[in-house]
Amino acid sequence: MSDRLTVKANTTLMPFLTIQLQGWSRSTIKQRLKSGCVRVNGEQVTRHDHNLLAGDQVVVEASARGVSSMRPQLGILYKDRDLIAINKPAGLLSVGSPKSKEPHALGLLRDQLSRRNKSIRLWPVHRIDRDTSGVLLFATSREEREAVMKGWKAAEKTYLAIVEGCPKPAGGTIDQPLRLDPVIYQMHVGPHPDAKRAVTHFTTERSVGQRTLLRVELETGRQHQIRAHLAWLGHSVVGDQRYGTAGTRMGLHALRLSITKPGTNKPLIFETPAPADFLALFR
Repeated sequence: MSDRLTVKANTTLMPFLTIQLQGWSRSTIKQRLKSGCVRVNGEQVTRHDHNLLAGDQVVVEASARGVSSMRPQLGILYKDRDLIAINKPAGLLSVGSPKSKEPHALGLLRDQLSRRNKSIRLWPVHRIDRDTSGVLLFATSREEREAVMKGWKAAEKTYLAIVEGCPKPAGGTIDQPLRLDPVIYQMHVGPHPDAKRAVTHFTTERSVGQRTLLRVELETGRQHQIRAHLAWLGHSVVGDQRYGTAGTRMGLHALRLSITKPGTNKPLIFETPAPADFLALFR
């Protein structure tokens, strides 16, 4: 048995479920979310603050047995004995936090690849924001991770960003240092004694109405770099609540990562196309 619900007005998931599921305690609803029993438009959702739009279809399974998999399978883009690249969906943390029990890509991938008689250990080579989809790279040893990081400055990192408005000129370089404000957990853009160099290159792919698809190349890789730089430019990423305006999802996708494998001259290119929910931001 399951509850099938239709969203009548824009809201977020937890308030919607609390109103619709009369008689359910908040702890029961949270348990359903954590155990993967809630789907929005067919996609499994575990975040209580997931944004809902009028017309969205929400399904709440009666128990975890009604869900085909408690742990969703992550798409693996590349795998060898040293490195594993995955396609991380938007809404999923890259790694865990001591303060949170939310699912994260590192834990899900570790569970997915481990066997009863052999568990696998993984180290994140880099991270992408929770609400960014796309290429995420892990190493199977600390030594391999450190070896990759030694050449990280030469790595080529390409993103797709859907932004508000139409940048003019249509392309360019943002060379503005960034400084993290630990209180509000947000980047400040501009010169400051504590700021670090940050360079972002962007080109326009196409525009639809008052939204534009940009191809973004990172020369440096600071936290929130693309989001902070584009907001400073006056064209915040669509759905970016921290630097712009909240939406159904954030319009940022890690399209491609190119590195040279340590100990070889072998170039490795990991790439995954933008998902449907990203492209839907143009509609």
